[in-house]
Amino acid sequence: MKEDELMSSSRNKNLFIVVSFFLWFPHFLYVPILSPYIKSLGGNYSYIGIVLSSYGLMQLLCRLPIGIISDLIKMRKPFVMFGMVASAFSCFIFLFTASLEWILIARALAGVAAASWVAFSVLYPNYFAADEVHRAMGSISFIVVLAQFLGMAFSGYIVDVWGWKAPFWIGAGFSILGAILSFFILEPREGRMKEPVRVRDLMIVMKEPLLLKIALLSILAHSIIFSTIFGFSSNYALEIGFKPAEITFMVFAFMIPHAIATLFMGRVFVPLLGEWKSLRLAFFMTSIITLLIPFVQTKALFLFIQMISGFSLGLIFPLLLGMAIDRIESEKRATAMGAYQALYAIGIFVGPFLVGIFNSLMGIKAGFYFVGILGMVATVLIIGWSMGEVNSKASKEKGNTENYYSIFRRKNNVRRS
Repeated sequence: MKEDELMSSSRNKNLFIVVSFFLWFPHFLYVPILSPYIKSLGGNYSYIGIVLSSYGLMQLLCRLPIGIISDLIKMRKPFVMFGMVASAFSCFIFLFTASLEWILIARALAGVAAASWVAFSVLYPNYFAADEVHRAMGSISFIVVLAQFLGMAFSGYIVDVWGWKAPFWIGAGFSILGAILSFFILEPREGRMKEPVRVRDLMIVMKEPLLLKIALLSILAHSIIFSTIFGFSSNYALEIGFKPAEITFMVFAFMIPHAIATLFMGRVFVPLLGEWKSLRLAFFMTSIITLLIPFVQTKALFLFIQMISGFSLGLIFPLLLGMAIDRIESEKRATAMGAYQALYAIGIFVGPFLVGIFNSLMGIKAGFYFVGILGMVATVLIIGWSMGEVNSKASKEKGNTENYYSIFRRKNNVRRS
């Protein structure tokens, strides 16, 4: 490859990274204040739950169709551009309306924009050599976490200084810039395109028992995180005395341990405890700490609780992600991942929706009790499934041993005869 072509390739990667950041940053910029903002407009907890859940519902409905259509037409860039435009429209609706109905539409449109991430994650590896795909996915995953962290970290401070609408103004600016830049993204004509997703392959993958188990656990985990730190935790923080600007402290307390946990998961917990025990410990920690939140009345203790919650949830998600495709054949892993992501979007939708109803009927503490119980349900399921895995493994080993001795006896009988 010539030097100018190499530089062009580097520029394409950098441009794509910037556009990816601009997709996520605007929406996480307002996530911590969205629930209090809707309440300030007169929305009750039930309606807040509907608005929050619409984000996951649109991902559930749109993610798989976008992936299938993208594969069929062998093009990703149009969906990247579509996602950025949808993101911009979402921010503008938030910006120019105080209507609760339009707020719902705006958040649902943000879910459509997030669903376009399917095309982003398939296009970006085309800028890399075949043996650098994992490096590509690592880079783009880091950008997502960075956008989440930076957006949520400054959300409360921005609202405190410039008012409720400020995050939407900033988000709209980033979205417009991202939409413009997306026109200049290069889609390689000779990229390593996947074969179109076939219904038959999808059904085979969907019958994999481990994938279904992991997907159910992921639904429970996403219900928890989108009902707490991405949902109602900021409301509870304001109720116990936090100011809007101090929501930033809650975000830092949660997100920093959340990021650190991903390193401990692969290097410490899994080698030491194994996958199922690590998962059981993480869900149990998440459950207990979530059930304790309604009893917290001081800022310092609330921040400490967020640190533990962030760390335990940070263990869960990468572990589930790896286990989802662990037993899937390499040529079908993309389909498995698409199915897995579509399934866990159920949690993004159902969790906040139900928590909003519980909070409206019984107060905000009820929602934390509910998702805490979900964590305990996950823990019980893991205990049962892990025991089944152990028994299955033991049965296979016993069968292999019996087969070995049977063959050995037959050989001896042949020799004697």
